[in-house]
Amino acid sequence: MSCELRHAINSMMRSVNLEVARPSVDEARRRLLGAIDAARRSRVRVLKVIHGWGSSGEGGALGPAIRRSLRLRVKEGRAVAVVPGERFSSDTAEGRELLRRYPSLHSDRDFNRANPGITIVELAP
Repeated sequence: MSCELRHAINSMMRSVNLEVARPSVDEARRRLLGAIDAARRSRVRVLKVIHGWGSSGEGGALGPAIRRSLRLRVKEGRAVAVVPGERFSSDTAEGRELLRRYPSLHSDRDFNRANPGITIVELAP
């Protein structure tokens, strides 16, 4: 990937890894809200939220709780769209729409990977 393309993606999209240090759901929500606020202040438009899928392979509590929290951010007007990692793909309407608005996301390593451990959030300006 060229340096220019990497810079374009980094200025448009930021990642937050909520599974680091295995936080409680409440702590992860607090970290998420702080990351959303920081990204919006920096005018970042897309946030990749890494919440993991759960160590059992069946899903844990963190992913569903974080996704519920993100849907609330849409209702509050702090986010525009929430795209689960499984749907961050050119095969889905929401994946194609996100890609139409942010073409450089096509080169994100999780695009078209059906990764249930992430969620992509388009933040409100």
